[in-house]
Amino acid sequence: MVKNYMELEIKHTSRVIYTVLPDNSKAFIRYRIVDHVMELLETYTPPQHRGRGIARKLMDYAIKLAQENNWLIKPICSYSIYYFIKNKEKRKLLTPEFKNMSDDKLKKIFEERLHEEQQKQT
Repeated sequence: MVKNYMELEIKHTSRVIYTVLPDNSKAFIRYRIVDHVMELLETYTPPQHRGRGIARKLMDYAIKLAQENNWLIKPICSYSIYYFIKNKEKRKLLTPEFKNMSDDKLKKIFEERLHEEQQKQT
């Protein structure tokens, strides 16, 4: 059993970056590639595994995958936007509309997306 969540193996398909967790549940990022842009559509970590850096590890993998393929990144889901708010040094990988966005504008979009996602769950 994995004791250190940072040792989790991450894999990907053409649409999903994922890891299998100790209880056989999965954490994932759903994405699509459109004109050399990786659009990060959805990030999910099962509730019992949240707060352990798993989503961050998946995002780091997504960034590596984008760099290897010379893709820009367009953060669409709330977590991916949050990640780039917290990791400003990685914003150079974003599409132009996000790369040059102010912190305030990025936070506003994050709050809007989070609200939209919460509404879908109810």
